[in-house]
Amino acid sequence: MTISESDRLHSQLSRFEDMFPGYRTEIVEGNIMMSPVKPYRQETIWEIRDALKPQLSRDWAFISDVVVPFDGDNEYCPDMAVIPKAEQAKNLSAYPPELIRLAMEVVSPSSVRHDYEVKDEAYARRGIPHYVIFDPYRGQCRVHWNPGPEGYRGRDTVPYGKTVTIDGELGRLVVDTTDFPIDPNARRS
Repeated sequence: MTISESDRLHSQLSRFEDMFPGYRTEIVEGNIMMSPVKPYRQETIWEIRDALKPQLSRDWAFISDVVVPFDGDNEYCPDMAVIPKAEQAKNLSAYPPELIRLAMEVVSPSSVRHDYEVKDEAYARRGIPHYVIFDPYRGQCRVHWNPGPEGYRGRDTVPYGKTVTIDGELGRLVVDTTDFPIDPNARRS
C-alpha cells in the first residue's frame, strides 16, 4: 500500500465515523471495517475495566477504541488495552503496538474472523504478551499468551460464569465472568 492509499483510507475512515454514528470503524487488512455497537459490547468493556482497574498498579492505564497502527493495511482500535500510565497520560489519538501489554476485544457479529484469526496473528507478531477475546455470542472468553510469528502458542477457552486468570508482567489479573452479558441467541461452544 502506498502512502497515498493509506492517507485515502484514513480520510475515508474519518468520514465514515461521522456519517454512521453507532458504528465502530477500523482498518483491517486494508479494508475499512464497520461494526455496529450493541449494548452488550459496552457493558462487557465496563465489566472488564471494573474488574481489572483495582488489580493494576499505578504504573498502568487503559486505552479503549484508540488507534493502534500496525502497518499500512492494519490500524486497529482495541476495545481495551493496557499500556504504561506515562504513555496514556500523553493523551494521544494513536499509540504504537509495542506499548500494549494486554489487548482485549469484545466480539461483535461482524468481527468474529478479525478477532479470532486476524488480530490473533497480528497481536502475536508484534509481541503483545496477552490477548483476550470476550465473546457474548458464544458465552466464552479466550485467553492467548506466548506470542510468536504464527500467532499465540498458548490459549485457553473459559466459559462465561468462570474466572479468567491472566499471569504476566502486570501481575496476576483475575476477571470473574459470572455477570457478563450473554446474547440471548448465544451459541455455546
